[in-house]
Amino acid sequence: MPLWIDMLRTPMAAPETRALRRLRRIWQMLCIATALVVMLQSRFAPALGRLTPLWAAILIATTIACTVIYGVRKKRADDAFIDASLTDTSGGDGS
Repeated sequence: MPLWIDMLRTPMAAPETRALRRLRRIWQMLCIATALVVMLQSRFAPALGRLTPLWAAILIATTIACTVIYGVRKKRADDAFIDASLTDTSGGDGS
């Protein structure tokens, strides 16, 4: 399996909860959908007409919002994991 595909499937720091995994997968699908809509916009134009740019803008805005939400939640989970691991290793000898 190529490294970049393996990295997409692997959480980078804290163990991933179901909710965070779901949010990451939604974010990935939104990114792919945004790329497809932008690349294939001329093909969607006959079916959607003048609404094509509106749908693209809505998809881009949704992707941006999901990126911010995912980033905040992922950072919070990573920080909590790092804090927990630091407190577990720092206080065992009584010094």
